[in-house]
Amino acid sequence: MVDRKASAGLFIGVDVGTASVRTAVVNNTGTMVRTASRPIRIWQSEGDIYEQSSENIWSECCAAMNEAMEGLDASLIKGIGFDATCSLVAMDTNFQPITVSKSGDNQRNIVMWMDHRASEQAAEINLTKHDVLRYVGGTISLEMQPPKLLWLKQNLKAKCWDRAAHFFDLPDYLTWRATGTLSRSLCSVVCKWTYQADQNGRTEWSDSFWEEIGLGDLKENNYAKIGATVLSPGEPVGSGLTNQAAAELGLLPGTPVGTSIIDAHAGGLGVLGADVSCCGMSNDDVTMTSRLALISGTSSCHMAISNEPTFVPGVWGPYYSAMVPGYWLNEGGQSVSGKLIDHVIESHPANQTLKTEAENNGVTVYQHLFNLLEIMSASQPTVSMAELTRDLHIWPDFHGNRSPLADSSLKGMISGQSLSTSISDLAVLYLATVQAIAHGTRHIISSMEGAGHRISMVFACGGLSKNQLFIQTHADVTGLPIVLPKESESVLIGASLLGARASGWFPTVQDAMKSMGGAGDVIHPDPKTKQFHDRKHRVFLKMVDDQRGYRSIMEEPH
Repeated sequence: MVDRKASAGLFIGVDVGTASVRTAVVNNTGTMVRTASRPIRIWQSEGDIYEQSSENIWSECCAAMNEAMEGLDASLIKGIGFDATCSLVAMDTNFQPITVSKSGDNQRNIVMWMDHRASEQAAEINLTKHDVLRYVGGTISLEMQPPKLLWLKQNLKAKCWDRAAHFFDLPDYLTWRATGTLSRSLCSVVCKWTYQADQNGRTEWSDSFWEEIGLGDLKENNYAKIGATVLSPGEPVGSGLTNQAAAELGLLPGTPVGTSIIDAHAGGLGVLGADVSCCGMSNDDVTMTSRLALISGTSSCHMAISNEPTFVPGVWGPYYSAMVPGYWLNEGGQSVSGKLIDHVIESHPANQTLKTEAENNGVTVYQHLFNLLEIMSASQPTVSMAELTRDLHIWPDFHGNRSPLADSSLKGMISGQSLSTSISDLAVLYLATVQAIAHGTRHIISSMEGAGHRISMVFACGGLSKNQLFIQTHADVTGLPIVLPKESESVLIGASLLGARASGWFPTVQDAMKSMGGAGDVIHPDPKTKQFHDRKHRVFLKMVDDQRGYRSIMEEPH
């Protein structure tokens, strides 16, 4: 245990998101002292193929770290934690990147989480109905690693599969790069690789699963290619930073490194343990098992924990100790949220007008659209802002449905568009898109509660938690109060507390969560919108039924 009186207690969190690396220096009460951010490269090809470079990501991690640490004494840093997207990294026997791309470019050695190339492989795996699929909502997602691994074997056998010695989840790649240790995180392998763990001490790969899907060769050397040693999030990795990693990051060799976690799960750690008494609520009434973590950025994740395993059709999990040690986790999600909002805005004819007006007014495009909606609502005193979309409805699965329908083949739908190309038309379309995402969250919560969860409050974080319209709409649509974090970057708080746990500053992850995760404002639902959103939700659910009906008609025999 660290002597707190003799130490300043600063920790570093590193978050590798979809398009950027972010770092933060955080103190032991969860206050961010320094932050830095760097963009990372994405290659996008037709067919929803998205690839990245592990070398590019590590280089930008080092650059962001050095920027955040500028002028600070490295001896003040007591621990470091990493989180990242659940993307697949391929390396050869010499730990050099090998291609996952048909281009043959070895620099492109990461299949991104949002890559949808493995749809056929996911369907092939689901036909096995193997018992491990019970723990991913009954249906494996093409965003998970087994379908991607199978795709590589079937499509890039010589270029990738036969050359590969190591496949990492991106969070585990980062801890290997930092420490030289090949351990994997329980979070990564349980949530994305079908590793099995439970409260009775079971921790194992399923031999029969890998054999049945045609990847039995991964069993060699005790699954050395995908992880022979598995550690819980926050456990110390190896002997800490290697000399090389320390020099690259601007830190001291031996600095403790916590076992990593997936980025959304880091957000869950950063918010779910928050003390809500400062918000006028009782922690006894709002226990961790009645809280839902909503982590929204490019995509959205919905995290709920329970004392006993809860099987929710179409919702990932239950995963034991994958996020909070000792609790089962269910993870819902939407494949696109922030990305959908940007797509809708950027593809509208009024987009350039919007950007010009927003720049002239010194606000973001999102704030400018919100300001326009307020003006439009004020001109109709008997109509709430929400009701501006009475005749405009959206089904938001432009990139497939992750939860609770678990159908990656679903498409987006818009009903009620006119020939108008005005910026006012864009503002209403933006509102309808935000509402559709919120109704997707309501759909997920309803599925969780139908299986046994009892959600009384939502704890939100991520980039979209800073969007006033997004958060108020989620409160109105779900009918639940939404707690915002004390620090806006809860994912970075979650990553840093892994380093704090690894350093011994806190005896458990839960202790770190309580000390470093703080609650801020509480957004309450507007009761005046309830009836409107109840009707809107009926339309929302009918839209997917209609889409499936259209598909059925088109599949009728000639």
